[in-house]
Amino acid sequence: MKYNLKSLILFFTILLLTINQLWATHQRAAEITYKHLNGWTYEFTITMYTLTSSPADDARPTMPTFWGDDTGDELDRIYFQPIPDVNDMTLNIYKGTHTYPGPGNYTITVEDPNRNSGVINIPNSIDVPMFIESELIINPFFGNNNSVQLLNPPIDMGCVGTLFIHNPVAYDIDGDSLAYKLVPCKGAGGYDIPGYSFPMASESFTIDEFTGDVVWENPVVQGEYNIAFVVEEWRLGVKVGSVRRDMQIIISSCDNDPPEIQTIDDTCVVAGDYLMFDIFAWDPDGSSVSLEAYGGPFEVNPNPAFINPNPATSSDTAKTTFNWPTLCSHVRREPYAAVFKATDNDSEVSLVNFKTTTITVNSPAPENLVSEALGNGINLSWDKSLCENAIGYYIYRRSDSSDWNPGYCETGVPAYTGYTLIGEVNDIDILNYRDDNGGSGLIHGTNYCYRVTAFFNDGAESYASNETCASLKRDVPIITHVSNDSNFIENGNVEVIWSKPIELDTIQYPGPYKYVVYRDEGLAWSNPIFITELQGLNDTIYYDSDVNINELETPLNYLIDLESTTVGYIGSSQKASSIYLKTAPRDKEIYLTWDVSVPWKNYKAVIYRKDNGQINYDSVGFTETFFYRDRGLENESEYCYYIKMFGEYSIDGIIKPLINYSQISCETPNDNTPPCQPEIDVYTDCEQISNEIRMWLPYDSCSYDAMRYFIYYKAPENPDAVLIDSVDYVKGDTAYYLHTDLESVVGCYYVTARDTVGNISEQSEAKCVDYDACPVYELPNVFTPNSDGFNDFLVPLNYDEGNPKATIERIDLRIFNRWGKTLFTTEDPKINWDGKNQNNGQDLPDGVYYYVCDVYFVTLDGIKDFRLQGSVTIIRGQ
Repeated sequence: MKYNLKSLILFFTILLLTINQLWATHQRAAEITYKHLNGWTYEFTITMYTLTSSPADDARPTMPTFWGDDTGDELDRIYFQPIPDVNDMTLNIYKGTHTYPGPGNYTITVEDPNRNSGVINIPNSIDVPMFIESELIINPFFGNNNSVQLLNPPIDMGCVGTLFIHNPVAYDIDGDSLAYKLVPCKGAGGYDIPGYSFPMASESFTIDEFTGDVVWENPVVQGEYNIAFVVEEWRLGVKVGSVRRDMQIIISSCDNDPPEIQTIDDTCVVAGDYLMFDIFAWDPDGSSVSLEAYGGPFEVNPNPAFINPNPATSSDTAKTTFNWPTLCSHVRREPYAAVFKATDNDSEVSLVNFKTTTITVNSPAPENLVSEALGNGINLSWDKSLCENAIGYYIYRRSDSSDWNPGYCETGVPAYTGYTLIGEVNDIDILNYRDDNGGSGLIHGTNYCYRVTAFFNDGAESYASNETCASLKRDVPIITHVSNDSNFIENGNVEVIWSKPIELDTIQYPGPYKYVVYRDEGLAWSNPIFITELQGLNDTIYYDSDVNINELETPLNYLIDLESTTVGYIGSSQKASSIYLKTAPRDKEIYLTWDVSVPWKNYKAVIYRKDNGQINYDSVGFTETFFYRDRGLENESEYCYYIKMFGEYSIDGIIKPLINYSQISCETPNDNTPPCQPEIDVYTDCEQISNEIRMWLPYDSCSYDAMRYFIYYKAPENPDAVLIDSVDYVKGDTAYYLHTDLESVVGCYYVTARDTVGNISEQSEAKCVDYDACPVYELPNVFTPNSDGFNDFLVPLNYDEGNPKATIERIDLRIFNRWGKTLFTTEDPKINWDGKNQNNGQDLPDGVYYYVCDVYFVTLDGIKDFRLQGSVTIIRGQ
């Protein structure tokens, strides 16, 4: 039966009003999952767990469902059977299909009025519907999506005071990355249930966001509890869907500890290999143990994993062996989760424990990669990937060989190896690639090394291939020096040197030969001019005396052509520039930077300086970067510099090191430099309603004469920051300022620094304190106004950790009894209710009272509000 949203709401409202009492008490747990069929069509499964003995247990042959596109259906129940070995519990499965109008975000919802009574953490649970939902995101850019399947039933048992663990065993057939988070249970209309709270624990109640382990440490009160969590699917960093499960935990008063499990935490395997490892389980109380397994490896087809024996049972230590004959079809980017479940055979309550082992199935590497230089490029070839489901190959390159070999589980080619991705082949059957640097040609004199990987649809990469290296034939000049003449460095003439071609094909290019030298200004080759010709192959030095680079404001660039007077042009060297040194004055220092564009690798620079009135240059330091700070100088005194740079080609047979000199650059330091940008942190005291600002200048910063910090503050909703105070700068130390007398701790701060001559730094990054810097405003569900000095007043939770007024402007609290009569009101965020009837001053009797509290809290964007609803119990005792 199909209907639109309006008719569905009407139908469902009538349904709730007329048969809620008849059907109540049987709904325990539920979730919605889906799988893609074709196009925009999906199949949905609603899985519900009900109490077999309830009169309402067989009363729902269909389930009203909203599709999230303003339409809905009643889905037929296709399965209705008691669960074997689970006392008084029935499994209900409803199925149906729906076709969506197109891409979009859709929330599929089901609301059932029949949640069971007596759920401890859901007030009046018999009157609270169970609401479940799943999110379907249809995005053509990320392909079709199937929801996770939750393989472990959502009903579990536990003991008071004993560690409780549950795992839903979520399996995603698409191999998406999964993330788990706890959320409140939802009720009527899809709203969070008023008064809902997570189960009370002596230590904590959490979910592991990666494994999905729900850990309750430890239950305090016996009874039935409902919790909810969301399993999100992420693909390439984008959310593609989610499933929300509402489940039940039954805690008994029993004396039992859960079993223990021991096995490996994680591993990987090469597709095609057989993976085996052992799992052990035992019970600390001496009960017999059963050991089972769930998860993705056991769901794949063909060749799913299996354990042997299955299950493994023992009165002492249960042992089973994980077996997986892996295939290439199992390769995926995200690891599989194999979840092992141990159950003890206690006479009162059987407890369980879980252990998750992550397994990554990796593709083998492409084999027999070879390289061969040809012309101005290098040709690569390799064998076809052993995994036919790969869709292409990545090509990686670096200069010179490495000693890297992939780690046991290390796929792809990590950046730390020095390799760079330079290309890809999008066809698994194409087994070659030519690297000619995008058509511009590779560099002579460089030893190029390569690795290849296969890649897959989901972004998985294989192990890296063997390394292969090659270099271009030395059949053109290889330029090695473009340098200020070190013998007469004050003259600024340029010495150009190159290595002659030693692998020239003299049959194809007969002599005689000549070199043609060209020069251009700047790093870019834009307007070269011819400057000379040199006859023969052995004359490989040119002294350019027509220039003085000490007087130029740009580097010079050179290129050497090789020509045959018989056949003409043969080839060219790479372009290479002179080193262009730039100097900038600062307070008592000169900041040096230099630019150069050369085909070889420069790895070190030595800085030479001549002081005012001196004749000689002296070395003052060295660096492996392209900048240097020469400090401790005298302001208003001139200093002159040049750079001596060391470099090399990666092939043998060329002189090493290559030494080149820059032009001379002179500069005079002066105090026109402000202190560097300060750094700050803000530490908030929610109890005292104050913020402490800590400020400092970065280590080794331009702070020779920094003198004072200036602190600026911007209050909420105020567009402008105001100067509130200043404090002294202490060299090499942190300064402190305490901002007090605040209405709230919310606001933003930044700091500037000033030096002795008035230079002011750039302002620091702003550090903001928002409402979430202090404890969340929450109310307890019980207090004991019996004048014993402990818990005598109703105050917000976490009251001892912070003053509520630190972030709360006011509240509007109304407490009333079950008949709706108002007994207490206040606007004070501290509340301090003593349990008396505000109307007559009399103590109220023990019992449950209800409240509605509108909380007006201060944020960086102004005053906002939210509503708290729930109940509070007065217990005075005897």
